[in-house]
Amino acid sequence: MQLWLLLFALFVCPLACPPVPTPPRHRRCVYLASAQNVRSLQRAGRVSGGVQHCSRTPCCMGYFKLVDGGFQPDLQGCNVLLMQCPEDSCSASTHRTNYTACVCNTDFCNANLTWLPTVSTPASLGLYSVSIAVIPLGTLLFLCGLIMAVRWRRHLCNSVAKPRLSPEGMVTSQCSCHRSERLDLNLADLELQQMLGQGRFASVWRGCWGGAAVAVKAFPPQQRQQFLREREVHMLPLMEHVGVVCFLGAGSKLEGGDTVLGSLRSFLLKNTSSWSCWLRLCQSLSQGLAFLHSDLHRNGMHKPAVAHGDLSSSNVLVRADGTCALCDFGCSAVLRSCSGPQQHTDTTQVSVQVGTLCYLSPEMLEGCVNLRSGRYLMQGDVYALGLLLWELSSRCVELSPAASVSEYRLPYEVELGVCPSLEELLRFVCERRARPCVPRQWGVCLQGSCTLREVLEDCWDHDPDARLTAPCAADRLAALPPCCPM
Repeated sequence: MQLWLLLFALFVCPLACPPVPTPPRHRRCVYLASAQNVRSLQRAGRVSGGVQHCSRTPCCMGYFKLVDGGFQPDLQGCNVLLMQCPEDSCSASTHRTNYTACVCNTDFCNANLTWLPTVSTPASLGLYSVSIAVIPLGTLLFLCGLIMAVRWRRHLCNSVAKPRLSPEGMVTSQCSCHRSERLDLNLADLELQQMLGQGRFASVWRGCWGGAAVAVKAFPPQQRQQFLREREVHMLPLMEHVGVVCFLGAGSKLEGGDTVLGSLRSFLLKNTSSWSCWLRLCQSLSQGLAFLHSDLHRNGMHKPAVAHGDLSSSNVLVRADGTCALCDFGCSAVLRSCSGPQQHTDTTQVSVQVGTLCYLSPEMLEGCVNLRSGRYLMQGDVYALGLLLWELSSRCVELSPAASVSEYRLPYEVELGVCPSLEELLRFVCERRARPCVPRQWGVCLQGSCTLREVLEDCWDHDPDARLTAPCAADRLAALPPCCPM
């Protein structure tokens, strides 16, 4: 009951929270910027020596890099993002690719970073919140899991499609501001069989539940908010799609031991692909993102558009049938619409620590985007999609310019190394407007006037408004021939 009440409180917050007070003028922040990002940062306020006087925001921001076990400032000044900063000191508890960021609301609060590491759980029994998704593990087990998922979904849809009475006796509508009803699962008979991998917030296990093979994502107690956020996305109505991992339910269970995570990245590390396999992976990936971005109304239910927010090869699963499924919605933004399908309002709180560094779009790297704008977040997803398509293409045998396929590399790894810094990415991606190397063969006409190079370039265009939409990218990939024309 307590878990449900907390979810309901998050859902009504945009309607019940008091209005944000008018920001004070001339917040003073510590200023540190290189020649690569000084132009975008100076828009936020006048600079005098090592101090910036904010003209449009009460918030200071800081980007810090992990060096020899400590954090050193890499970028400091007035925050150029349109977001709130409730903290009065610059603090963080997590970092990605050796970087972390913070925002705060007092003068010079961004001078130093206060590191608040999360408390690690002991190896003994601990409470884990888990969300369960079907992953095909052999044809028979996959069919068993799929049948269970369909039966579960039908049961829920039959109960949700009917108007229901609230405790006050009022009929609730089926707009995107209402959840589909789904009780927490009884996981007493859940068996965790094999650890598949571990991420920053959670871990993924292969398991058996009710006789079916399932994937189990386990969150430790201190990551409960991430669990709630991801469950919120999965519980939206009409979220069934082959390009999105199939969600069965959620619950809690006492389990011991450490945890680990698997992904498209691990698949590409170990495998090359033929043209037909490459095409299946690319098409299912783009179709999954197109579905996620779609605003659906069906049978009195509404699935709002969802921006993934952290699309990377670590957050895509590969099924046994050679298709991709999006997962890990911990950074996602649900674009709710209670007054009509075109009037999106993001009611999901967005953290400044959004996305994986090398997959961030140019506007995200520069900090020149409103993180509460659904349009910008979805355009950022399409930029990341272009990089994922490049990763997949680099491991395709028919697309390889050499006799053998080159080793797997992350985007920008060849040009900037395994863990490029924010400064290096700003210089390479934003100033030089460079992208991962595209071999000459990828410019060969594939179908009509479309080339693979054009698909990639139209996804990762520097101008967000010039990028393809996810449905358009999916349509282009769907039009590619089943056999390689090269």
